[in-house]
Amino acid sequence: MTLDTILPPERTLFAVPGGSKKRVLEFFSTFIAQNIPSLDSQEVFSRLLGRERLGSTGIGQGVAIPHARSPHCKEPIASFLKLAEPIDFDAVDGEPVDLIFVLLVPEQADDAHLTLLGQVAGIMNDAATRAALRRAENQPELHRLLTDAIRQASAPSG
Repeated sequence: MTLDTILPPERTLFAVPGGSKKRVLEFFSTFIAQNIPSLDSQEVFSRLLGRERLGSTGIGQGVAIPHARSPHCKEPIASFLKLAEPIDFDAVDGEPVDLIFVLLVPEQADDAHLTLLGQVAGIMNDAATRAALRRAENQPELHRLLTDAIRQASAPSG
């Protein structure tokens, strides 16, 4: 399973209002529960917040990768949010965050969870990809840039 198979265009969100880490996680939880009826927004929010309490998922360079396991999640779910304004996310480098990749995985998805997190981190670690995502002017362009980066990262090097 790769990121491009679990990140449909409708879960790539452009110019999302930020405010605070808690508000963004709440926004995502409500959004994803509206799109996937088996998920409960309060449960998703609680799990994402619980994960953040263990340590911030703000990995630096303006990027955060909030993630959680959910017993109501049947298969991995990804969503990408480009915030309208950067917010404090308690990132490791202290910088505000404006690019957020959210992952929800089934309770037992150990290997898949780690593989997907690794893919996201690899893509978001690339300065050129981050710059391109920040320059995107609309949702279709943002999704295209993301899927191009995902495909490029997963292409066999040779």
